Amino acid sequence: MTKTIQLFLVIFLISISVKLSAQTVTSSNVEKFFKSTTCVVLDDNIFNVYNAAIKDAVKLNWTITPFEVISMSEFTKRRANPKFSFLVRTKVTFPGDAKKARDTPYSFLSLVLGRKGAVTAMPDLAQFPLSYYDVDYDKYLYKLPAILLFIQEHMNWLKANPGVKNKTVASHYRTAKISTKDKTLYLIEDELSKDINTENEIRKNYPCKVQIVSPEKIKEAIDTKNDNIVFLHKVGPAGDYAKMRCYKLILGAANGKLYYFSFHKIKEPKKPDAFLKSDLVKLGKQ
Repeated sequence: MTKTIQLFLVIFLISISVKLSAQTVTSSNVEKFFKSTTCVVLDDNIFNVYNAAIKDAVKLNWTITPFEVISMSEFTKRRANPKFSFLVRTKVTFPGDAKKARDTPYSFLSLVLGRKGAVTAMPDLAQFPLSYYDVDYDKYLYKLPAILLFIQEHMNWLKANPGVKNKTVASHYRTAKISTKDKTLYLIEDELSKDINTENEIRKNYPCKVQIVSPEKIKEAIDTKNDNIVFLHKVGPAGDYAKMRCYKLILGAANGKLYYFSFHKIKEPKKPDAFLKSDLVKLGKQ
């Protein structure tokens, strides 16, 4: 899968399709990460609500390495130093997609390691889809604590499984099939396809406990680290979205554990920008 990523502080797009398709996250780089100080890179706009949210989330949930919160200008000074790792929002497009999709980037939270040379030389350790770039922050900011916990669990998994290739990592998350039978699944109504947008319809296709809730209810479960709750994180576009991607992830509110991961290209009416009945059935069979 080819991908173009732009660090927010960089004014040009950088193609790293070869890097991402062929790169193995080396044991050496994983070891360097665990010895690093992680720098949480803020957006340039000091009034950006993302900045306050990521600072609070890191303070309460980042335990895997020491961390500092830094500006983008400080990132420029530090990015060549392998003693630092960086959590930074990145802008992502997929060149193989249709033109409309290529013109509409995603916002990812990426974990990279410092290295001398071009930005493209920085080892890529983890990426998590937050939203499409033009989607409001309130779609994902309250989920940042769980997302940070997932990234840390991912790094611990890489440490326990040295030298795995990207293909193996992707396969691990797609085929893990962790059961949700002892959990309550929280879903938001407008993120569901129309054939499963009521609890009665959901229960016809899903054998475990489920509730349609508000974002505030999911935030409460994440903030209190409620181990009984898993929730949907959907990444979809705003506006004209034919042939664009819809990502669907089920995360544990308490620990960020990834229970389900999939994506589809949007094609109305069978594959809308939504969590689908087929996703629900697959989740229930895990």
